[in-house]
Amino acid sequence: MTTTPPSPTPPSPTLSAPVEPSPVEQELRLRRELAAVYRLVAHFRMTDLIFTHISLRLPGPDHHFLINPYGLLFEEITASNLVKIDLAGNPVEPTPHPVNPAGFVIHSAIHAARPDAHCVLHTHTKAGCAVAAQQGGLLPLNQMSMEFHDRVGYHDYEGVALNLEEQRRLVADLGDHPALILRNHGLLTVGDSAARAFLRMFYLEKACEIQVTAQAGGVPLVVPPADVCEYTARQLAGEAEADFEDTDAYDLAWAAMLRLLDRTCPDYKS
Repeated sequence: MTTTPPSPTPPSPTLSAPVEPSPVEQELRLRRELAAVYRLVAHFRMTDLIFTHISLRLPGPDHHFLINPYGLLFEEITASNLVKIDLAGNPVEPTPHPVNPAGFVIHSAIHAARPDAHCVLHTHTKAGCAVAAQQGGLLPLNQMSMEFHDRVGYHDYEGVALNLEEQRRLVADLGDHPALILRNHGLLTVGDSAARAFLRMFYLEKACEIQVTAQAGGVPLVVPPADVCEYTARQLAGEAEADFEDTDAYDLAWAAMLRLLDRTCPDYKS
């Protein structure tokens, strides 16, 4: 009886290392992400005409950032018309658009002090300014506000942010928090991405809207115990033990936001 020898095992295919995106590709991706945030802030009515800024750090040792061209409405921002600036707010490439360097006083201070703050988002909304004018600040009145329980800083108003000397105090007041309430001024969030900074601002703004609405009812408010507020904050940050986890929440929410923009204003990518 003749036995057929076994076939030789084919060699395993060589897996090629993933190709790193080029600096140009990385910048285009970040430009589109930041342009998306500008359009979303406009869509959800968190703008102040042409004022306030959202800045995003670019990778590399040069400390370059993307920011809006001064004078355009947020609904006019696209990936290509964002301006690349240095840490002093000066354009580093030719651009037909002016930049408001004074408006970058707040952003540059935070970018310089917080390596994790890749994106800094600042607003002057009605609800945000209302809570910023209240002595008690943000109250833990609802699940949205509890995300920021003991995780938001407060910076006292010193006038229009045009003086570099204020930067030191502003950074100290922010500390390592993901959000800052600028008293008598507005709201600010930071994030390791444009998406995270936007989603934080979305819910900080909602928390302020709910607080002002609840206070307008003129009846005593229910404030949960501090330990419940802390536990909820840890749950929302993915730091607390629980029977279930929702680790995809932020990614799913951001993907939904991009689908919204693709339907309503796809030109943000241009």
